[in-house]
Amino acid sequence: MDKQELGAFLRSRRERLKPQDVGLPAGARRRTPGLRREEAAVLAHISTEYYIRLEQGRAPRPSAEVLGGIAGALRLTDAETDHLHLLAGTAPPRARLHRRDVRPSILALLERLPQTAGFVISAAFEVLAWNDLAAALMEDFASLAEEERNLARRAFLGPTSADAPLYGISDAAEFRHHVVMQLRAALARYPADPAVTGLVDELRTGSTDFARLWERHDVHAAPTLTKTFRHPAVGEITVDCDALTLTDRDQHLVLYSAPPGSPGADALALLNVLGAEAGGYRR
Repeated sequence: MDKQELGAFLRSRRERLKPQDVGLPAGARRRTPGLRREEAAVLAHISTEYYIRLEQGRAPRPSAEVLGGIAGALRLTDAETDHLHLLAGTAPPRARLHRRDVRPSILALLERLPQTAGFVISAAFEVLAWNDLAAALMEDFASLAEEERNLARRAFLGPTSADAPLYGISDAAEFRHHVVMQLRAALARYPADPAVTGLVDELRTGSTDFARLWERHDVHAAPTLTKTFRHPAVGEITVDCDALTLTDRDQHLVLYSAPPGSPGADALALLNVLGAEAGGYRR
């Protein structure tokens, strides 16, 4: 527990709030900015004396319940709540659901990448958004039901084999291992999210390969820098692979591109012309 940093953090979050932000009357002019300590204490359902000691760095470690009350009283974001628990030396609560809504700016960015196949996946490997080139390279996600757009489910439960891996990728085994590690981390972040827990249970029950990898308890994977697709319409396509973390929503923006003038770039340009009907996945 970092008492001094915890106190400074609480004070900074309290001082940024106005009484009307938390449903209190503004009242007479205040000598200091933000809420009063006694107001924050009442909203957090703790004693004013204890709250003051917390801000002064003189209180013992607060419980998770007390921190939850303070987080609510000070209107902390998820990231701020995690930081609050980190400073207090306690584990943050993990009851929230993973996000599936994609930022409008990311949706617009996907459409501004005509020579790059791009898509967004959730913490549970759901494909949430994609551009036309991604549909042409992989499959027409728009034609699928939402539950069928899950890459983890496709990789382990889809009609694929060693001779015909998902999307014809060259690193199918590595991708499956990566999926397992990422889902283990997601389960730790969202232990009460039925979409995450249900997917893990489904994969453990339905795939002996997933169950075997799950029991290894691996949690770290090296990044994939390049990937080769064996596409039925244009043949082999080797692309650079970049996965950018969208931290505010715990999502990833995956981009497949190729250097100008390379065979991969020529193949992507051809796929741009062929469109989603040329998608490489066949059920």
